[in-house]
Amino acid sequence: MPTSARKPIVIVTRKLPDVVETRMRELFDARLNVDDSPMTAAQIAEALKVADVVVPTVTDRIDRAVIAQAGPQLRLIANFGTGVDNIDLDTARNRGITVTNTPGVLTEDTADMTMALILAVPRRLVEGADYLKDAANHWGGWSPTWMLGHRIFGKRLGIIGMGRIGQAVARRAKAFGLQIHYHNRRRVSQDVEKELEATFWESLDQMLTRVDIISVNCPHTPGTYHLLSARRLRLLKPSAYIVNTSRGEVIDENELARLIEAGAIAGAGLDVFEHEPAVNPKILHSDRVVALPHMSSATIEGRIDMGEKVIINIKTFLDGHAPPDRVHPAMF
Repeated sequence: MPTSARKPIVIVTRKLPDVVETRMRELFDARLNVDDSPMTAAQIAEALKVADVVVPTVTDRIDRAVIAQAGPQLRLIANFGTGVDNIDLDTARNRGITVTNTPGVLTEDTADMTMALILAVPRRLVEGADYLKDAANHWGGWSPTWMLGHRIFGKRLGIIGMGRIGQAVARRAKAFGLQIHYHNRRRVSQDVEKELEATFWESLDQMLTRVDIISVNCPHTPGTYHLLSARRLRLLKPSAYIVNTSRGEVIDENELARLIEAGAIAGAGLDVFEHEPAVNPKILHSDRVVALPHMSSATIEGRIDMGEKVIINIKTFLDGHAPPDRVHPAMF
């Protein structure tokens, strides 16, 4: 690591909140991305050749080829984000590079947005708002049979991934009168199940056939890629809705678009997409889909909290201690 004679070089790949960047400049030789232009793979590779620490975001691919070009001085990748599917963890470990992330700080923000989509899709909120904004439409006033949606009270919500965010979603959904069902790698504690009145399904297939709304809250890993495959999507009831604020790769997006277009699935609320920033045109043009530009964690408070975690991880590591948010491949 750098000697006390100089500040460590910390390269940040995207624009962060001013208060975070200011603190980084005070503590480190921080090289900032002022205009927020996404860095290419070649630019990231060049950064890894000179940086003591690199701070990427979830959209920066830090794969084997990029890490192979890192200089010997690089010892920490401090990810600005909770998910680390953008980083080749095994290659980083083999090179002796520590990886950290920012868990916990986005739980409530993401759960809020998940609940917003659970409300918005069945009740056709965006479709109604867009109708009023379109000058070509002439709203004639209230009608007993126009713009009918579906009630969520009393419906069954199936949560895929019952970690921090999944449980936060469950608490919100329970308050709205939804019945909580979940599938997880491991069953949660009896106390949590009792609090949430949650039903555990060891079989994801069996849960999918029985619930009215699916909420995807698991991370993207090799094991969860297309977890909602074409076969599993066809298990859903035609009246079912899907909400995804996790990672787009968890769902077979082409099949989802096809099933929604065919009326085999009632609709979807999507904040993430399989091939971001590209989105399947059928999804964008469907009135039965609420599509958002990956903004479930986009709060000022959340971004500042993420930046503070990044700084704590860097400072702790440079001081010779284990950073509090060190990532181990087995965690994912």
